[in-house]
Amino acid sequence: MILDNNNYFLSIFIDLQKAFDVINHSKLLKKMSMYGIRGVAHHWLSSYLENRNQYVHINDTKSELWQIKCGVPQGSILGPKLFTLYMNDFAKVSNLGKILFADDTTLFHSGKSIQEVTKVVNEELEVIKHWFDLNGLILNAKKTNFMLFNNKKEKVKVKLEIDGVEIHRVRETKFLGVMIDDDLKWKSHINYTKGKIGKAISVLHRVKFFLNSCALLTLYNTMILPYLMYCVEVWGTTCKTYLQTIFILQKRAIRIITNSHYREPSNPLFIKLKVLKFPDIVDLSILKIMYKAKWNLLPVNLQNIFEIRTRRYNLKGTDVFKKPRFRTKIKERNIVVKGVNLWDALKQEIKECKTIITFKKHIKNSILEKYVNEN
Repeated sequence: MILDNNNYFLSIFIDLQKAFDVINHSKLLKKMSMYGIRGVAHHWLSSYLENRNQYVHINDTKSELWQIKCGVPQGSILGPKLFTLYMNDFAKVSNLGKILFADDTTLFHSGKSIQEVTKVVNEELEVIKHWFDLNGLILNAKKTNFMLFNNKKEKVKVKLEIDGVEIHRVRETKFLGVMIDDDLKWKSHINYTKGKIGKAISVLHRVKFFLNSCALLTLYNTMILPYLMYCVEVWGTTCKTYLQTIFILQKRAIRIITNSHYREPSNPLFIKLKVLKFPDIVDLSILKIMYKAKWNLLPVNLQNIFEIRTRRYNLKGTDVFKKPRFRTKIKERNIVVKGVNLWDALKQEIKECKTIITFKKHIKNSILEKYVNEN
């Protein structure tokens, strides 16, 4: 891990202005032809994009028809896919690391020296800005920002520019639905999640007199559980003291569903509803990733962070994940360390489950059995 090696990690969050609306149709069709989309398929997509018109209607006045030569239809299934095809060759433009998800573009670079990292990033940003200009994409430098991650306590000044406009440094930002802070303690995301869960609990409280526990549990599964599970493998491994408030809110929701007193022990309630406690939701989510890693079901980049060593004679079983060395608390809580610890604690028959559905069922049953034994 980069921070475990005491390196600097710089991440730039690119903001593209009206990204879906400025896609040039002719350039998009040319790129699709280069990717092998030709013949009938190319003609069909050309027909889908071209010969579209628009006008403005205000009260009783209509403007003239104007042919649309840019942009992909939004709200459609094809929109994000066409945008991805348009951005596909961006992966080869720069030597910086890239994370591309629809119109969310994130660049990153790391190194021992902050001066070297800054120099490389500024040079590469010029190349990237040139590519955006050639492809008709508008890079909004004022809304683009960056974060610097490092374990060193000294204050580090970093200056990044795009076309002479200085990029703003932030301490936290939202990336693909997760609030990231530069010390990776996930306090921002926990506060964000608490706010969402708190609003859902207020809804449960208002309707508890009109709905039975089954209906309230359905609301819990649709309004609260998604926030507890989304990317929890990443942020749910932080300090337990930070996560305790999430667990307290979950218990409050469970008491509302079961119409229980606010001081009533929650353990029997979790057993009754067959609902996992938040810390166990975290562990189950991590174990599902470990299961996929064992059977080589993860995307290549994620699969490569795990190392499986096979021993001919091994009392614990034939498959064991190799635990990497760690120096910092951040890496100790990382899935490559915490996940290995959780996996090694499993019974061998659970590790050998043939499907992830069966694996998940066995894990959940063992956790619920643990709740019963705690009573």
